[in-house]
Amino acid sequence: MVDISRRDLFKITGLTGGGLLASSLGFDLKPVYAASRGLKISNAKEFKTVCPYCAVGCGTIAYVHGSGGLNTVNAVVHVEGDPDSPINGGTLCPKGASQMALAMNPRLEKGPKYRAANATEWQDVDWDFALDWLARKFKDARDETFVERDEQGRTVNRCEGIGWVGSATVNNEDAYFITKTMRSMGLMYIDHQARI
Repeated sequence: MVDISRRDLFKITGLTGGGLLASSLGFDLKPVYAASRGLKISNAKEFKTVCPYCAVGCGTIAYVHGSGGLNTVNAVVHVEGDPDSPINGGTLCPKGASQMALAMNPRLEKGPKYRAANATEWQDVDWDFALDWLARKFKDARDETFVERDEQGRTVNRCEGIGWVGSATVNNEDAYFITKTMRSMGLMYIDHQARI
């Protein structure tokens, strides 16, 4: 006796009945099945990337249409899990599967913005301005909060006014380099997105 669940029985019956009905009406479904596999990502470029949401770092494949040439716009047409990734093996959670909406959101900003103190509006700035502003703020905060010696007179050389939170989308080598850089500047409050 074959052990089959009620759900499986309905699936088998429905699929068999649908196939027989389509065949009896003269429909050849092979071209339909072949076309449905190729429509979504045909002629798209494949980019391997990492999901930007949580700290797991699942591998994903983004399919992009558009050559970037005159009168073309690159557009993400599909995102799926990377089957070659040792982390997720091709699977994605619902949030990771929806990352195409993040990439194609019309509200996505294309460059840095700056809002001066007490201002109500953001203004577009170039990357040189944004990086210079960030470097100046970082240096000022480090200079103001740097401690050379503790209460007992021991040399500690630490910065107590800046913290660093790592990202889930950087690889081990980048994370190592970032940590070494922050430690060399005296930062002691270093954490990672996975713990938040």
